[in-house]
Amino acid sequence: MKLTYGINDKPALNKTIVYALQQLLAIMTATLVVPIVVNGDVLKLGSKVLAGNEMSSAAALFGAGVGTLVYLLFTRFKSPVFLGSSFAFMGSMTAAFAGATSAAVGYLGVILGAIFAGLVYVVISIIVKAVGSGWVNKLMPAVVIGPTVAIIGLSLAGNAAGDLQTAPAGGSPLIAVLCGLVTLFVTIICSTIGSKNIKLIPFIIGILAGYLVAAVFTLIGSATGSDALLISSFEPFTELVKDGVTVKTFFSVPSFTFVKALGSFDQLSAGYIGTIAVAYIPVAFVVFAEHIADHKNISSIIEKDLLEDPGLNKTLLGDGVGSMAGAFFGGCPNTTYGESIACVAITGNASVVTIFCTSVLAIIISFLSPFVAFVNSIPSCVMGGVCIALYGFIAVSGLKMIQKVDLEQNKNLFVVSTILICGIGGLKLKFGEITITSVACALILGILVNTLLSALEKKAGKKNN
Repeated sequence: MKLTYGINDKPALNKTIVYALQQLLAIMTATLVVPIVVNGDVLKLGSKVLAGNEMSSAAALFGAGVGTLVYLLFTRFKSPVFLGSSFAFMGSMTAAFAGATSAAVGYLGVILGAIFAGLVYVVISIIVKAVGSGWVNKLMPAVVIGPTVAIIGLSLAGNAAGDLQTAPAGGSPLIAVLCGLVTLFVTIICSTIGSKNIKLIPFIIGILAGYLVAAVFTLIGSATGSDALLISSFEPFTELVKDGVTVKTFFSVPSFTFVKALGSFDQLSAGYIGTIAVAYIPVAFVVFAEHIADHKNISSIIEKDLLEDPGLNKTLLGDGVGSMAGAFFGGCPNTTYGESIACVAITGNASVVTIFCTSVLAIIISFLSPFVAFVNSIPSCVMGGVCIALYGFIAVSGLKMIQKVDLEQNKNLFVVSTILICGIGGLKLKFGEITITSVACALILGILVNTLLSALEKKAGKKNN
């Protein structure tokens, strides 16, 4: 695609800040929600270790910013990708807290888990450095990686559609859908027929338009007593002040993970460390597959193979060490974000300077309680409207990769169909606390089918000759 800003381009500072804010809005909700979900899952298990010591969304945002900076350093500022809190490790994090004897031990556990996961990336990186990355293209050619990238977007379709119909304040799903569609159509219009500058910030304008419409409906509903019109929940703002007492000031230091873990080293047991290793290491191999898919995707968008330059070993090191750094501060291992990649695709802005600015903004904003509250107050239906575009572009990017694949060949047809059906169908495998996601299952099966059929074709060809 034609990029407005290439990897090495440097937009003016004022424009860069606006573009970075858009990237941040695209990834921020997902990054903030991971610790909230983990807190809820630990509570559902009946564990009381987090009572009054819940994981902090602001700290997770800070960790994402730090993790991205680490990633950029290792990739020598050649890869325009943002790292955010990984959903794949939520079960691992829950297991770390569920098996802990105290909140401090649990926080130390999630740091150790991220180190285990990061070391998997480091080891694979060393192997790639020694033998090269050619095996990746042989193992995962376009016929495998294309539908897998499509699945990353399609597997999230249910989340987008569900959010589109959700009103946090309990209003009518129909009104929620209306607010989400306003967001979507404003984003589409800005991106397609807007001026050059407008095309670079369609998500900011779309989110603000949807937020405003939802707020107007909510105010009318409150004034008239019509519950159906109550869309927005402003509870995140009310949590800043409770009973007339300021709970969080404008500038509030996040509850960093390493601080909460202090003094708990002597409480670790060999059994607990083993539990952490088993919960994290297998998931790291699953996320590795998604790492490849994401980098193949962004490579096709910017028309430059990032697995060659800066190199797969560099992207793996950046992702792995970035995850360790992110968890040290925020508890959540990081991963490459499809939302960030889609934002690059839609806006045509692949400037690494923008990603760098996004990571700095994430760190700064994590200290600003009102801004974090604002993001948390964006209605689900509004983000659902944005995500229709974001997830859709991820899916389309994958489908574009198989345009040149000959689907008249049964081998290719079976590979693509296996991946699409298993991925869209939501095939998941669970072994204790370890869950192999639908994307990973689809990719693994696709690799197996492609490898098997390629070997059989080669064997049959030799016989015929």
